[in-house]
Amino acid sequence: MMETRSPFLDTLFLLRKEGIMTIFSDIKSISQKEEQDAAYYFESEFEKERLEFLSDKINCDRETAVWAAKVLYHSAQLHLIRENTAKDLSQLIPLFKGKREINSILSADLSLRFLPQIISVLQDVDPEDPLIKILENILQQFHYSGIGFDLDLEKIDWEEELKDKTYRKLYLERVVENKAYRLAEMPYINQQLMAEFGMYKDVFWKDLQIINTEKP
Repeated sequence: MMETRSPFLDTLFLLRKEGIMTIFSDIKSISQKEEQDAAYYFESEFEKERLEFLSDKINCDRETAVWAAKVLYHSAQLHLIRENTAKDLSQLIPLFKGKREINSILSADLSLRFLPQIISVLQDVDPEDPLIKILENILQQFHYSGIGFDLDLEKIDWEEELKDKTYRKLYLERVVENKAYRLAEMPYINQQLMAEFGMYKDVFWKDLQIINTEKP
């Protein structure tokens, strides 16, 4: 997609294409037109990634995709621009008000997959930064995007969480890709991974422990 001369959109395009994010000297407001353009952009990006889902039942949640993009964009800008921003954090990083389902999880992931890197940068600057907790809570809710990041996911009902076979497949693949040991050693996820690995377990992840869930 061509550059738009919109700080919001150009930042998103560059990040997804080159893995680089632009930080501006002040926090630019996002117009309704920019949000609409972002919705179309993420819908097209979602369609590209859906080729890997092998499912025609998952659709882009444009509203959630734009929400996540704004969270990511503002989080990056707040890394450097903090003067008089404390009172505006709830407006710049709003809570998710939609329905958490497969469509919204995968749509949000188009942007939120980059959020752990921003949190790490913020932690290096100031571990007590209140923005960190806000972003960690978002990742806690959309933990598919935080696989490999240190999140407390002990209380999740994994059988219920991963009941959709497409989402389960994508989740397990990302656990393996990120060598997320803490997740991979949770009994249900470990069981699913071993079933997928079969006799080739050592090829995919040799040093991953097999968790025995049977009672002695």
